[in-house]
Amino acid sequence: MMSEKRELKAGLDADSDVLRVNAVSAVATFGPEAPLALDSGVSLSPFNIAYQTYGRLNADKSNAILVCHALTGDQHVASRHPITGKAGGWWPLMVGPGLPIDTDRFFVICQNVIGGCMGTTGPKDIDPKTGKPYGLSFPVITIGDMVRAQAMLLDRLGIKDLFCVIGGSMGGMQVLQWAAAYPERVFCAIPLATAARHSAQNIAFHEVGRQAIMADPDWQGGDYLGEDKNPSKGLAVARMAAHITYLSEAALHRKFGRNLQNREKVTYGFDADFQIESYLRHQGMTFVDRFDANSYLYITRAMDYFDLAAEHGGVLAKAFKNTKTRFCVVSFTSDWLFPTSDNRQIVHALNAAAANVSFVEIDTDKGHDAFLLDEPEMFATLTGFIASAAERRGLGR
Repeated sequence: MMSEKRELKAGLDADSDVLRVNAVSAVATFGPEAPLALDSGVSLSPFNIAYQTYGRLNADKSNAILVCHALTGDQHVASRHPITGKAGGWWPLMVGPGLPIDTDRFFVICQNVIGGCMGTTGPKDIDPKTGKPYGLSFPVITIGDMVRAQAMLLDRLGIKDLFCVIGGSMGGMQVLQWAAAYPERVFCAIPLATAARHSAQNIAFHEVGRQAIMADPDWQGGDYLGEDKNPSKGLAVARMAAHITYLSEAALHRKFGRNLQNREKVTYGFDADFQIESYLRHQGMTFVDRFDANSYLYITRAMDYFDLAAEHGGVLAKAFKNTKTRFCVVSFTSDWLFPTSDNRQIVHALNAAAANVSFVEIDTDKGHDAFLLDEPEMFATLTGFIASAAERRGLGR
């Protein structure tokens, strides 16, 4: 608690009480007096939330944007990653000065989700009851739990409501959960390439990844940290399988085709003869350097459990009843992980609830990851939507 207070105080403008933080990392600690009530029926306490902020919170605290990260993302949305060293974070084309999420205009918050492994409490952290890493004794979490923790952080920061909540994939699930659970706190919501519930196919892909991790002898029944081991091979395979789903066949063909990797002919063996094989192996190897295997199990499970309609009697429109939130839903033609049909279901539910909703399907062959890449139509759409919403909100330039 004390360390958090010092960091926030350091971010105060010298001439006012306006919070001024630019690319500042912080950790909020919630002690026994503020447990996180989980959907599983248990409480998590104590717990930490690691987050990063950009820009300046205005005097009436009306310009805050919450960016929700996807499965393997974290709080470093627009700054150099401390492990990979990658400059610009995971959304450098979207968040920053003069970009659609303009940090010269908005106060941007991005936090590592509960169950994560970049500073927010998750299975790799120490269980205060045992003095050992939680491992599989960490409680199972949901998208609802992630959002509830985010709301607690905003309360701690004194931010009663958000100008905008935005995110893609699992981040989009969080956006929908925010709009359903806290409609009075969300002025506008932008779910990208997502769904109101996880499909059987997506659950199946996640189960393949989880089984790859658990089949690694170094997983040690989830207690690998206590044994000074790491199921890196299993986690790498999980990442390889998942990464295929983020792309499209057209994108894979354009980038790799059947091109050989540093050779003139096949080896008649099981080395990486093809460029796509080498690429996937690289993706797997680099992933294990920055992600915890148990966190992968927990966060994929949270996505599997997500079913917003089930929380409202099986009728998705009821999740958005009487909402005043403005929505912009975006899908991509080549996204077969969260296809346009999934996004249209969200739009139909919003229409049934008489919500203010815009919908754009972007023609691209870049697959699910298109929301993270250079898509001019997406940038133009979101720039226009955010500008219009800001005008409605009364936010000057």
